[in-house]
Amino acid sequence: MTTDVWLPFAPEEIPGLPSAADHGLTYRFWDGGDTFPADPADCAFYVVPYLKGAEIAVRPLAGMARAEVVQTLSAGVDHVQAGMGPLHPGVRLCNARSVHEASTAELTLALILASLRGIPRFVEGQRQEEWRSGFYPALADKTVLIVGYGSIGSAIEDRLAPFECARVLRVARSARDTERGPVHPLAELPSLLPEADVVVLSTPLTEATGGLADAEFLARMRDGALLVNVARGPVVDTKALLAEVESGRLTAALDVTDPEPLPAGHPLWHAPGVLISPHVGGSTSAFLPRAKRLLARQLTHWTAGEPLDNVVYTTA
Repeated sequence: MTTDVWLPFAPEEIPGLPSAADHGLTYRFWDGGDTFPADPADCAFYVVPYLKGAEIAVRPLAGMARAEVVQTLSAGVDHVQAGMGPLHPGVRLCNARSVHEASTAELTLALILASLRGIPRFVEGQRQEEWRSGFYPALADKTVLIVGYGSIGSAIEDRLAPFECARVLRVARSARDTERGPVHPLAELPSLLPEADVVVLSTPLTEATGGLADAEFLARMRDGALLVNVARGPVVDTKALLAEVESGRLTAALDVTDPEPLPAGHPLWHAPGVLISPHVGGSTSAFLPRAKRLLARQLTHWTAGEPLDNVVYTTA
């Protein structure tokens, strides 16, 4: 009987993988195609294909009777965790912490700066051959609130540092202290929202964060504030957000939406003050080298019987 490892990249393209011969492994390439590379029952370590959707991600799980590890290449795991019910107890689900921080933080700053400085308006002006000069908001002297202060939230603050922000406020599930300052618990979020000019959502999608940015949340944001969502679409109540941006009270920059992909004709496409990018926070040239390093590291830990990184859930 073989011990299979399913990879979404050809194994010869991943430097540092443990030797298959030395560890009794068979590396199988599967990137979400219609045909499985082998019997899922022989798979012990499953790396979920990247950006192929929840249906493909969970399709082989029901047959993985010998699974020990499910490794995503995304920061969020909600699309996979929901399909792990058929697995036996003790299967570890790991996310891709260390892979997406740089790319997502870059995009967050790009969305903030583009929204504040009027870049979409300039692009449209260029198309129309119109010189749209004037005064525009700066990021300097603004207060930025980061909701979801994990590794991505911290990377966002790294990149905010040179921009002379007045303050950076941090919120996570529970309170803690960092070298930069305090991280406030989620319970304090309502009192912090009115203080922020820019609110960045970088939290995972959980039962606690689904619909977090609802009508009450948005109403607490100060007039003229910018909401940036690089988390998951359902963290924001789309109907409530539309009401705020259509009134002109808030603006928004969204890398993720609910629904997603955003269908043609949806009012978000043309809502005033809304900038949309098509869920590309992690989809850059920085992805592949970091993803491959993560897989080599995780498989080295696993074959050596060492603790894995980034374990976010274990089946019971």
